[in-house]
Amino acid sequence: MKKFQTNIGRCLLPALLLLLITPGMAQTKDGQKIIDRVKEKFTAVKDYQVDVNIVVDVDFLKVPNSTAKIFFKQPDKVKIESEGFALVPKEGLNFTPQSLFKKAFTSFYETDEMLDGINCAKIKVIPLGNENEVILSTVWIDKKSDVIRKVESTTKMNGTFEINFAYDVNNTYPLPSQMVFSFDAGKMKSSIPHLDNDPDAPPKKPKRKQLTNGTVTVSYTNYKVNIGLSDLFFEKKGKK
Repeated sequence: MKKFQTNIGRCLLPALLLLLITPGMAQTKDGQKIIDRVKEKFTAVKDYQVDVNIVVDVDFLKVPNSTAKIFFKQPDKVKIESEGFALVPKEGLNFTPQSLFKKAFTSFYETDEMLDGINCAKIKVIPLGNENEVILSTVWIDKKSDVIRKVESTTKMNGTFEINFAYDVNNTYPLPSQMVFSFDAGKMKSSIPHLDNDPDAPPKKPKRKQLTNGTVTVSYTNYKVNIGLSDLFFEKKGKK
């Protein structure tokens, strides 16, 4: 009987250990591997051009809606053509996974979190070195589609900004259909250049005690992907 019980114990012990270990293993996440999947997926986009519609909502500015055309080529070539006036956020308009993870950083997985009904991995990204303007970023990555859904960054001089992305479910490539850039306009002036026919026009100043929250909504349409844009194209002087 004792021998029989001992044999049962020997058989059950590995199974019990597996039950105890497996939950911990399932919960272990590797933030770097999740980020690498996002970057790898974006490599399918060699270049693109896209039309954008830009809607600015800043408390102390009255800015008309504007349009522009964006051209991009891997890894970081960007050209923007705009007729008339356009207000664009540098952090959002030409945003790519490569631009976010271009410089040295360390990262760690924080938790899984539902974002607008989408299961996302929430990852902290800490840039290394003192030359970075961004101190800390939190990135929400769609676990099913391997695309960035949201970025929240804290900077040294320009406060905190947030970028939310929407994607067309029928889009073959990991390119957004809409980007909403939210910021404190009082602190983010240097990050929102304006493309104007009159560059010498004095900037408007916010009134005292007036809120300075702002958003820039960029809608992307008519993507043309992997069309073979040359390096020379980006060296030509465009309309600015």
